[in-house]
Amino acid sequence: MISSFRLSVFSFITCLITTMPLLAQPDREANGLNFASRSEVIGQHGMVATSHPLATQIGLDILKQGGNAIDAAIAANAATGLMEPTGNGIGGDLFAIILHEKSQKLYAINASGRSPLGLSYDDLLNELDQIDKKSIPPYHLLSVSVPGAVDGWFELHKKFGSLSMKEILKSPIDYAENGFPVTEAISMRWRSSVPFLKDQPGAFESTFTFDGRGPQKGEIFKNPDLGNTLRILAKKGRDAFYKGEIAKNIDKWMKENDGYLRYEDLENHTSEWIEPVTTNYRGYDVYQVGGNVQGTAVLQMLNILEGYDLSSMGYGTAETLHAFIEAKKLVYEDRAKHYADPDFQNVPYDILLSKDYAAERRQLIGETAMKDASTGVDVIEDGDTVYLTTADSEGNMVSLIQSNFRGMGTGFVVPGLGFSFQNRGELFSTDPKHPNVYAPGKRPFHTIIPGFVMKDGKPFFSYGNMGGAYQPIGHVSILTNIIDFGMNIQEAGDAARWDHSGSSTPTGKVTDQLETTGQVNLESGIPYEVVRQLRAKGHKVEVGNSFFGRYQGIMRDHDKGIYYGASESRVDGQAAGY
Repeated sequence: MISSFRLSVFSFITCLITTMPLLAQPDREANGLNFASRSEVIGQHGMVATSHPLATQIGLDILKQGGNAIDAAIAANAATGLMEPTGNGIGGDLFAIILHEKSQKLYAINASGRSPLGLSYDDLLNELDQIDKKSIPPYHLLSVSVPGAVDGWFELHKKFGSLSMKEILKSPIDYAENGFPVTEAISMRWRSSVPFLKDQPGAFESTFTFDGRGPQKGEIFKNPDLGNTLRILAKKGRDAFYKGEIAKNIDKWMKENDGYLRYEDLENHTSEWIEPVTTNYRGYDVYQVGGNVQGTAVLQMLNILEGYDLSSMGYGTAETLHAFIEAKKLVYEDRAKHYADPDFQNVPYDILLSKDYAAERRQLIGETAMKDASTGVDVIEDGDTVYLTTADSEGNMVSLIQSNFRGMGTGFVVPGLGFSFQNRGELFSTDPKHPNVYAPGKRPFHTIIPGFVMKDGKPFFSYGNMGGAYQPIGHVSILTNIIDFGMNIQEAGDAARWDHSGSSTPTGKVTDQLETTGQVNLESGIPYEVVRQLRAKGHKVEVGNSFFGRYQGIMRDHDKGIYYGASESRVDGQAAGY
């Protein structure tokens, strides 16, 4: 008979032997870290990663039906607009980067809408005076710009689509009409948004609440009005939204409610195919959308950080975080002063993205937290969004981000249409000298950014994270976690995050840098000793009490012929492949 002591020792040794392969994975040996909450998802023929499990399954079904990554992205986005109205919907805007395998070319689309043509700058100021405001308020009809997402879908489909839009939108329509269970994180944000929006003019309460309250976790929610709108789009195409019955309904409601958006604004709307901006970071070509989008900030931060040996400095150390925070401060001053609609402002990319400029800015980073972080070139801290990415058996990959800006947007819902208008116009400046100043027919500054990485001329990584002004920080964190610290793509998203707020903004708000170094927030996974060390460098640091975004990513392994998928483990995200 084996004694209890020997049995305990035997059990311990058996357990140790069983877990040893996990402790000795090659990708852990490089950095001695293990932050992954779960394994990466691996698929040979296709991959979908979204912020909602049902949307992921809808995208995956499209791939299995013979659709491509572009079809899957549109279907998944339509589903998230229904199932996660706290972050996106067809009342908002869209940006995407697409890797087209056949041509081995990256394409980028700016599907953001413009301000009303009938609202002049002087009229805007008069309206603001009447409500005693200096800037555009988020839940006012002044903040509504043309919704660009639907045109973005149809532009993507026209250029790359495989299945019909009727097939692509079938599942989202079915879920809208028959219902779906609301997930936990979305329920929380939904319920917190309702008190701000339920009394807005229009049909918000009847569309998005149960007798004036948001849905609880697990409650079945239906949106038949949105289902009908999607049916119209599937049958009649994008013109139904911008020139047909939907546009006419929007025009009529806006006139009745003293809004500013008109039929002509919708009729004149176009998306724009653009060249993505890029930089090379340690042999990896990183691509972003520029112009009126903050993607350029990712590239500027990487250029500055390239001058540091981050791998030797170590993940999550005070030295590394100090470099990150100071680089962010410098870049966000450029972001506040220069990023704007390129149709109205010549963004100085030749300077902002040059390695020489990055070297100059890097010299400003010292051993303590800087207070003077003004831009070196003459011349919003909040927001909910969804990010998703797809990949197919042919090798096509899509990086797509879509948003209402502030959660459920303005709360203005035209009866019968089933969606809320975005409040992206809030991000215009009212300073007449600012590049991002309001003008009729102009695209406001956007926080939402899709990312893509190429390696040795081949597609490597499609990724992004939502989270307002946090997004460039999140992009840089994910990439450095992978490139500098050897993490896999799930671990890179699960690792403890940092944030910094208090920089000047593209709306014209200027931080008094002589009075503050801003606010640093760290997730609790960062050791408290690091918190003390950062405070000793002059940073104001708090643990938690911030929003650190949500992430999805797909990496392509050309040698093995597979995709790796990762999603946000902090909330409802899911990656799935086949």
